Formats: sequence, C-alpha cells, structure tokens
Amino acid sequence: MTRPEVEWRIERMIEEIPLATHRTEHIKAAIRAVPRHPFIPVRAQALLGADETEQIIDRDADPKAWWAAVYSDSVIVTQIADGTGEIRAGAREPTSSASAPSTVADLLGWLEPEPGHRVLEVGTGTGWTAALLSHLVGDEGVATSIEVDPQVAERAAKNLSDAGVQAQLVVGDGAAGCPGRAPFDRVHVTCGIRQVPHNWIEQTRPGGTIVLPYCPGLGNGHGLRLTVFPDGTASGRFQGFAAYMMMRSQRPAHATRDDGSGQYSSTRIDPRTIAYAPPGALVAMAGLTGFQVTSRQQGDQFYVWVVDQDHPEVWTLVTHEPGQPEFEVYQLGERSLWEEVTDAYFRWVGWGEPSRERFGMTVTPEWQRILLDSPDHHLS
Repeated sequence: MTRPEVEWRIERMIEEIPLATHRTEHIKAAIRAVPRHPFIPVRAQALLGADETEQIIDRDADPKAWWAAVYSDSVIVTQIADGTGEIRAGAREPTSSASAPSTVADLLGWLEPEPGHRVLEVGTGTGWTAALLSHLVGDEGVATSIEVDPQVAERAAKNLSDAGVQAQLVVGDGAAGCPGRAPFDRVHVTCGIRQVPHNWIEQTRPGGTIVLPYCPGLGNGHGLRLTVFPDGTASGRFQGFAAYMMMRSQRPAHATRDDGSGQYSSTRIDPRTIAYAPPGALVAMAGLTGFQVTSRQQGDQFYVWVVDQDHPEVWTLVTHEPGQPEFEVYQLGERSLWEEVTDAYFRWVGWGEPSRERFGMTVTPEWQRILLDSPDHHLS
C-alpha cells in the first residue's frame, strides 16, 4: 500500500476514534508519525466495534479486511494463552494484543510525556506504544519498555527495528520496574493492575507521573493517573475507561470447586444491579471490598459470582431467574460476600452516586486506598 493510502487510512481512524484527552492534537501528531500497521502481525484476531465482534484477519488471504481492521478503533489480539494457543476463530484467553487506538491515545494524553523525558513502559506488547513514546520524548529523551514474555518481546524488537525506532527493550517482570535505568519522569503501564507495585513509585522522580489501568476485578477497568510525592507516596485521580489484560503476576484467582458445603439463602436485590453498576459504583465497591465480581448470561438465567481474591475458596453465586420475587444465593465459606458487596453498593448510593472522576487512590509503601473527593477521605 502506498504512503498516501496509509495516510488516508490514518486520518480516517483519527477522525473516527473518540479521544478523551485534552492533548488531542499532540497525540494525533504522534499517531500520524508512527503508523500502526508495521506492528500488527500478518494473522491476528480483531475485536471490532463496541460489541467487540470477533474477526480473524489475514493480510495474505484478505488484505482489504486486514487493513480495515488495523486502521479502525479495534483491539487486535496477537497472542492466545501465553503463546500456547493458536490465533483462530473462537479462540479465548487472549494474553497479548494491540490495544484500541482510542485507549492508547487516552493513556498517552493522561501521561503527558514531553521531549526529554525518561519514560518507562510496562508491557511492550506489539511495540506500537513504545514507538509512540519514543516519538513523543524525542531524541533527547529515553523510552524504556519492559516485557515479561520473551516471545512477545522478540517480535516487538523486530517490529521496532523494522520501523526504525530506537526504543530500549528489556525482558523481565514489569512489577519490578527497571531500577538500572531509573529515575523516570513518566511510567506508562499497559497491563491491568490490582495492586500498584511500589517499585514504580520508588523509580519515579518526585512530581513525576504514573498512568495505569486499574482493573480490580469488577466490570471494566479505570485509567488512574498518579503523581509521585517526595515522601515516597503517590496519589491521583481516576481519569476514565481503561481495560487491559492483567499483569501476569496479578491475574485474578479462580474460585475453587464447590465441595458441597455451601449454604443457600435468598436476596431481594437483583444481581444485575451489581453486575451493571456504573463506573463510580464499581470503584467504590472495589475500594470497600476488594472482591472480584463476574457475571454471565446463560439462557434465561443470569449469574453473578463474588470471589474473595485473597481466599478463592470463599465465594458466592447469585442467580437471577425472570419473574422471581427473590433470587437464590449460594455461599461457600463463612463470609457473606453478597451482603458485603451490596452494602458497598448502597453506601455509594447514599453518598449521592458520585461519578468515577470523583474517586482517586493513594499509594504508600504499606498500602493503597481508594479516596473520594479529598486525599483525607479514604474509603474504609
């Protein structure tokens, strides 16, 4: 494809994607300068549109569909099951991808990298974001990217080399950061995080910024922008939507098998109230409980699982059946998870249903806590 045709596709993509950042033009210029297609493999799994309709794209078999997917606001999955699965129709357990351009642009806008900055990226993936960061910090800055998966890192290194980008790549656990190249002015995280590693704060200059997808296990993730303080703490606000695959060391624990010792009860609270709660409620419930909440529709029935992530042998299943005045609760373990998570929801309602942007987080060497409005108002 010719350069004018690529530029036309880039402009169409930029026009179509919603950019939530106030630095829209700055980010658009970077996307124009660093095309996406050199970082997308010949064959991949595209998740198209708001409903993420799956489509296998193959540049050799159907180049038109491949180019259309690459220059759309779509997630493109590039690895299945940590490399043990194949890219095929119906493949599940995605473990590496090229994120949707709108999400990439939002996080870069919240990060605000400037020429001359030293930036650490956690999660190299295809290498496209590393290339964008390299462009944004310029020749006088340094972009370091760390990737836990050697195969993913090898492909990213080739992509960057072929694109003529001089980013510094490291293979290792991103939770440890990269102390040998610290201090950083910015830390850009491209994997879901439940617990913010204090290593990132230690390796960031006071006044520096850390942007990450906070994915506590309740619904979609939340973009979090932290500022590092001289005392070794960090605090900041949630900026908007940001959902990424979880950091491998922080993947959620699966509920243990049912040993038959559970207790049945009922609830008048529709489980869909929790499953479909607004972003502000999800943040509040995460801060108050720390539980994982997942849901699934199966036929006429709707299921919600609540799992204690520190003790996965403790979990609760709530079942919605149409037309029923109450809903079945099956509780494994002594702790009443359903009561705790619904109590957290109604506390949020009682606060006046604050939006996601009114919440934030403080991180210290000992703990992290969700806050509402004021740094002194931590949820407990």
